[in-house]
Amino acid sequence: MTADTSAQPARRITARTIQVGLGIIWLADGLLQLQPKMFGTAFASGVILPSAHGQPAIISSVITHTAHLVGTQPVLTDLVFAGIQLLIGAGLLIRETVKPALVLSFVWALGVWSLGEGFGGLFNGTALPLTGAPGAALLYLAIGLLVWPRRVPRDAHAPAAAEGPLGEGGGVALWALVWCGFGLLWLLPASSNSGALSGALKSAAAGEPGWLAHLQLSVAHSIGSGGGSVALVTALLSFVVGVGPILFRRNAIFLVIGVAMALDFWVLGQAFGQIFSGMATDPDTGPLLVLLALAVYRAGVPAGAAAAAQALVPERASSAFTTRAGSLVS
Repeated sequence: MTADTSAQPARRITARTIQVGLGIIWLADGLLQLQPKMFGTAFASGVILPSAHGQPAIISSVITHTAHLVGTQPVLTDLVFAGIQLLIGAGLLIRETVKPALVLSFVWALGVWSLGEGFGGLFNGTALPLTGAPGAALLYLAIGLLVWPRRVPRDAHAPAAAEGPLGEGGGVALWALVWCGFGLLWLLPASSNSGALSGALKSAAAGEPGWLAHLQLSVAHSIGSGGGSVALVTALLSFVVGVGPILFRRNAIFLVIGVAMALDFWVLGQAFGQIFSGMATDPDTGPLLVLLALAVYRAGVPAGAAAAAQALVPERASSAFTTRAGSLVS
């Protein structure tokens, strides 16, 4: 007798897997905060203060004040920042402390997004998805919300997001919001002006290792003054990636395209989160967008197909029993 495995479910990605992945990234953030350069005033003057430039007066004032406070006690504040992020990461790795760790991560991410990232440049006209806009901190919050411990889905193919408060539909909607948001940002002047992309790539290459700077500068030169066309194509592709999983239940192709784009942004525009500079505070949006894709990925065949396959099982068994009973009577 040969078992029929055509409708067997693929191994799904669980919310717990995403929680662990998110915890590892938070631990990496905490370790990055412990780099030697972070214990001087360069963290306040070179990381926090620049995000105040071009902001509305009230936002600029708060960020500037925060930078000055951090600059007066750089060692103490840096240890506190690192400790909080390490605590969040460790909490996410321990099943019993996931909820309090997520609550702390939400508060911390909002603080980082507003005071450290300057709201991702949304208010000063510098928001460019290539370089990490609208901010990695928002993705920490979004992913954490998707995998908040709540329930175990009955559907064996359900994505990790189905276990959280937003459910599978909420996860897909959040993915669409992120990528359609990217699409809108690509159409703004910060991205679509003729020299915006090449200028951003050249700026990102400054201070990076030779091999990475060469790659970034080569792409910048190939784009030249044609950045507007590239931005338009990328915007349209972002909309397709965002809307696709809403229209089609099998979403893998759209998630793969989104991950490929995210990794391109991560390498070229974000320089791996500037980890080679000694002043990186996080790995930027690339790994987080990959984690978000995994959280909304639906494994195996759609639920309807699986249900149809399951329905055939008793029918086949009944047919086999009838045939066998008939042969015994005869």
